[in-house]
Amino acid sequence: MFSLIRTASTVALVGGVAALALSCGDDGPSGPQPPDPALAEQGRDIFRFDTYGDETFWTDTLRMHEVIQAAVDPATALSVGLKVDAEALPAEVVQGIQSGAISLTDPATTVALLKLNAVVGLKGTVETINGRDTLVRVGTTCALCHSTVNNSFDEGIGARLDGWQNSDLNPGAIIALSPALTAEQKAVYNSWGPGRYDPRFNRDGINGPVVIPPAYGLLGVDKIIYTGDGDDIAYWNLYVGVTQMHGHGTFVDARIGANVQNPPDMISSKLEALQAYQLSLQSPEPPAGSFDPAAAQRGLAVFQGPGTCATCHTGDLLTDASERLHGPSEVVSEPEPNGVPSYASRSATKQYRTTPLRALQLHPPYFHNGVAATLEEVVELYNTRKALNLTAEQKADLVEYLKSL
Repeated sequence: MFSLIRTASTVALVGGVAALALSCGDDGPSGPQPPDPALAEQGRDIFRFDTYGDETFWTDTLRMHEVIQAAVDPATALSVGLKVDAEALPAEVVQGIQSGAISLTDPATTVALLKLNAVVGLKGTVETINGRDTLVRVGTTCALCHSTVNNSFDEGIGARLDGWQNSDLNPGAIIALSPALTAEQKAVYNSWGPGRYDPRFNRDGINGPVVIPPAYGLLGVDKIIYTGDGDDIAYWNLYVGVTQMHGHGTFVDARIGANVQNPPDMISSKLEALQAYQLSLQSPEPPAGSFDPAAAQRGLAVFQGPGTCATCHTGDLLTDASERLHGPSEVVSEPEPNGVPSYASRSATKQYRTTPLRALQLHPPYFHNGVAATLEEVVELYNTRKALNLTAEQKADLVEYLKSL
């Protein structure tokens, strides 16, 4: 029933590839060392523009180039969360958009933007056929899910913010545009919604999307994905690059029955530089004036004391992932909503890692399955399911502390 879906789930955790960075471990007294800047610069181009040859899937199998050419104007693209890099736009294009001379409701404008490499996370090959720019190939990159823009030009159009999760992106709705899918398949993908993606669906057939995570602030973090399947970025970058983006390479993990061979290898030689760039992405500071410092200081005491948060959120990175994983019964976000099997049960470890806490204000919803829409809901969920008996003031102060991270 889902034969094509099982080979086609995906628009990318590619971001996922890019988004989940690696554990550096302890490099001595000074801790994990920042990546080499020159290598990180190479990785930036890989993160933003390298498809690993996945055009063979997105073009030849899903025929997304046909859909874009015929029906995806910029307004439609923006409505499903695609972003435009304003810094890639020549002055005459900017002026044309501002004056209305360039239409945002014409698919030809989308093709023009792809020709400029201005659509974040998509890479198109445009050729002139019969005097008309024609999109002949299209692929995805890591930046699709794990970059957004600062909206400096307009909503969805601005300077890149690499490593920021694209919470507006609706990967399932994008995949569902493919003419190669059945109505039933389209319904599954359309059920995911913005900011969610299932990086295991095309392998196990279970429809349980998770929240697209940010990819910044990961220097020194161990167990980089929700379930801690692999210690380093190479594991997840290969998993996503090969099994999700459908790039050319090999991914093998007997624990989950994965043995995917898609030659020639266009990924392995790029992993070191890609990792260096990912680890160079620092967490953004909380917006000025977005929390009460005095209340946050009181909230720290709650975090470390009656809230019991510090029993798992330990150390400078506020995670115990380097020491242990946790069974589903230990996490307050279980059971999964709608009767879906535990996400951990679909993984190699069958457990969860403690998520490092950084820039929390900037990436709701919370937990792998997004069961808490706000930090207030996060605190209330812990308070209820762990029977913490926090007072209203303690809960409010704890929220302010979480906002300060």
